[in-house]
Order: sequence, then structure tokens, then C-alpha cells
Amino acid sequence: MAFTTYVDSPIGPLRLVASNTGLQEVSFVKQDLRHPSKEQDDSHWVLQAAATQLGEYFAGVRREFDVPLELHGTEFQVAAWRALANIAYGETRAYKQQAIDIGRPKAVRAIGAANGKNPISVILPCHRVIGSNGSLVGYGGGLSVKEYLLNHEQTHLHIN
Repeated sequence: MAFTTYVDSPIGPLRLVASNTGLQEVSFVKQDLRHPSKEQDDSHWVLQAAATQLGEYFAGVRREFDVPLELHGTEFQVAAWRALANIAYGETRAYKQQAIDIGRPKAVRAIGAANGKNPISVILPCHRVIGSNGSLVGYGGGLSVKEYLLNHEQTHLHIN
């Protein structure tokens, strides 16, 4: 069974989906779906933890997330997504480095494709992955959101 809620954030509303054991999705809402609906469950413990931690992140007081995750994808995708969690707050990494990190140095394009399907935005920080020349490339929430998140982290990096 899946539980869903919506949270406001500086990058727009986010949809959170969880099972009884972990967070399955943090996605960008393209339209205003924040009104209460029969599918919404603000009281689920995983959703509460994720919403709290996201709020702390956007307030600049949280750098790491520890909400339990439940990832569904191919073995390669899950490895790529888990590698995202190892990119430190305020740092960036090239797609090639992420490929090397999972032991697949030639799979740079596949890493880009996997990151494009990252189901848990912000918490699994694919916004920290950039082009080898330092350019901001590809982000499900749009490049302006990617730039916002990177700037947000740089702003708060030395404050706490």
C-alpha cells in the first residue's frame, strides 16, 4: 500500500510517496495538487519524517537525510541512485565520476539516464551531478531548480 502527501518548498510543491517501510518518491508537482485528497496521508511516519527532513534541508539546517528509502528500479539504476547519497552537501560530481563510483566507468550515458529517472529528488541529490566541463545539465525539475539547489547548499555550507 502506498501513502501520499504534498509539501510546499522553495522549489515548488513536492509529492511524497511511501510504503510502510520507506520513502519511494519525491517528485516535482507540475500543477497545484496540494489540496487535500483521498490519497493524501499526512500522518504516515515515513511521510512525516521525509517532510520534516526536507523542511530542515530548505531551512539550511540539514545536510544529510536518514529517512528510510525503498527504491524500485533495475540493479544498475538502484546502484546509481545509491551512489548519489554519497555526494556530500555542497559538492558536485561529474557523471563520469559517478559511473566510476559504481564500478562502471564507461556507463556515463547510462548514469545520466538513471539519474533522469531518480524517483527521490533532493534526498538522493542528482542535482549535485554536473557535466564534466562544470556545466549544469539535465534535471527533472528544470535547470533553474538545479541551480537553486546548488546555490542553496553553497549559501548554507559555511553557516552551520
